[in-house]
Amino acid sequence: MEFRPKGVPWKALPDTARIGPGGLEVGGVSLVELAGEFGTPLFVLCEETFRSRLRRYLAAFGEGNVFYAAKAFICRSTAALVAEEGAGMDVVSAGELATALAAGFPAARILLHGNNKSAQELAAGADAGVGAVVVDAWQDIERLEELGSARGRRLPVLVRVAPGVEADTHSYVNTGKEGSKFGFPLAEGMAMEAVGRVLSSPHLELLGLHAHIGSQILSLEPYSRLVEVMLSLAEETAAALGWSPPILDYGGGLGIPYTGEEDVPSIEELAAVLKGGTAAEAGRRGLPEPRVAVEPGRSVVGNAMVTVYTVGVVKRVAGGRRYAAVDGGMSENIRPMLYGARYTALVAERPEQAEEEFHVAGRHCESGDVLVDGVLLPRDLSPGEHLVTPATGAYGYSMASNYNRVPRPAVVSVAGGRARVVVRRETVEDLLRLDAPAGVGGGWKW
Repeated sequence: MEFRPKGVPWKALPDTARIGPGGLEVGGVSLVELAGEFGTPLFVLCEETFRSRLRRYLAAFGEGNVFYAAKAFICRSTAALVAEEGAGMDVVSAGELATALAAGFPAARILLHGNNKSAQELAAGADAGVGAVVVDAWQDIERLEELGSARGRRLPVLVRVAPGVEADTHSYVNTGKEGSKFGFPLAEGMAMEAVGRVLSSPHLELLGLHAHIGSQILSLEPYSRLVEVMLSLAEETAAALGWSPPILDYGGGLGIPYTGEEDVPSIEELAAVLKGGTAAEAGRRGLPEPRVAVEPGRSVVGNAMVTVYTVGVVKRVAGGRRYAAVDGGMSENIRPMLYGARYTALVAERPEQAEEEFHVAGRHCESGDVLVDGVLLPRDLSPGEHLVTPATGAYGYSMASNYNRVPRPAVVSVAGGRARVVVRRETVEDLLRLDAPAGVGGGWKW
């Protein structure tokens, strides 16, 4: 019988997480052995979990309706996995687009996003033949009209709407509220005007409407309200412009368990709300039923990855507070400091031991560089042991920096008992490579 003791945050860990003879394993590989071979900090991606989440989305929403959100995490290897599973991808920059194309990802399955796309990025998307550009502002429409005219073809677009639906999440990732920087607001008829503008353009082809209400959403109620808002707009466009959207793209945002204690809706429950609600609302309003598309990122890769650290310092400070300092921190996981995001941690060598409260501190020169503010770990935790933080797949590496001139970690993919590097560890030479040469003067006397 498989050993799965209580106290281990199994829901936050990859599907393949197990306790083996040498401690915690993912994808059939010991995390302690990976740390020894590849060094730490180390991101470990479970390929099976990543593929499984994508397959569930595809089963729930159908082929052609699922676009992996590259901003959560992208490298050439994961872009290839997305392509192999038959999903699409949404990208928000020339860099993400170039990464997908370098992996051989089909351009026709790519959506190009962004609230401030440059003319060069739009041109790159048009020339690559992306499936659609999600227009977010009047300048997007103007620039795409010029590009379409110059290329002698109509460019496919979705109009992004700011639906005025607030989700119960951090304000920084609450993207659908009133006053958001994203999309055309419903207020003052701006969204309707944008739809009319695109429909009247000989150089643009309007495929549908898009909205995104936020990230790390743990309730389905905001999605239900979003469906009502979007179908209400569809009813208005049908009446005023004679156009009903063939596609409604509801974005992403489904939350994940970070500590293993969160109650998170399933992918299938999300599909029931979005697809079922859309069908019901369209029928009630006498509209053709649109295709429902989604753009999951966090809920695909978030729990598919863990980060492994080496403990360097263990100490007690005034008041009895105990710290375990690791060899990473805010440079590869800014979310605790930026959003107050909560994580948990466990010791790879003995993951079932949770006895005394520690605060897991990073190595950087900021008092706020604390990765986990309070977690039970072994009382006799020692330097050299390895701490694991689950659920670091989304917005960990993708938001990583070189703060304090620290190189970014490697990313290793594991599957079937094997491991391979998919993003190599940066070196000091990498950090210096972009610096212009500098003259060096005489030495200082101290």
